Amino acid sequence: MGKTYDKLDAKLIRFIEAQKLFFVATAPLGADGHINLSPKGYDAFKVIDEGTVAYLDLGGSGIETQAHVQENGRITIMFCAFEGPANILRLYGQGEAIDVGNPRYPEMLAMFPGFERARAVIVIKVHRIADSCGWGVPFYEFKGERDQLTRYIDNKSVDEWTENCFQKNAESIDGLPGIVRPKD
Repeated sequence: MGKTYDKLDAKLIRFIEAQKLFFVATAPLGADGHINLSPKGYDAFKVIDEGTVAYLDLGGSGIETQAHVQENGRITIMFCAFEGPANILRLYGQGEAIDVGNPRYPEMLAMFPGFERARAVIVIKVHRIADSCGWGVPFYEFKGERDQLTRYIDNKSVDEWTENCFQKNAESIDGLPGIVRPKD
């Protein structure tokens, strides 16, 4: 049966660190808006403290997560054990998107060694931590990370990549603001 926790303790942090994949869920406030659910990989998730986590938004085909977080802050992270004992862990919280146009971006990106750029760092103040049995989650064998996303990022200069973020990620599919170019 599921259990709730007051904080991210050592056992929960070990579980999080062992996972190769996590899922991010957000939704806009409007009833006609699209719920977004995104899988994330790489070593792009960090526990900052017992109630705060962050992950890199490396890029993708839309800007839904960031747009939703900017609109209302609601975000859920889910980890599933695909190896070892069955378990699902969900972190519910209020997120903040610190994107390439934010002055805090370089400091936040530095928490993720090996990554020179990302669209944003999503920081989450966790207000509910809950696990569940995970009995229905199948076993999967991790063979490695796909490299298409990192190759795509690395094949552009920093300036070209940043400009691409501002142009292609300006608005969500529901018309919410995405990455906003800073005013000079």
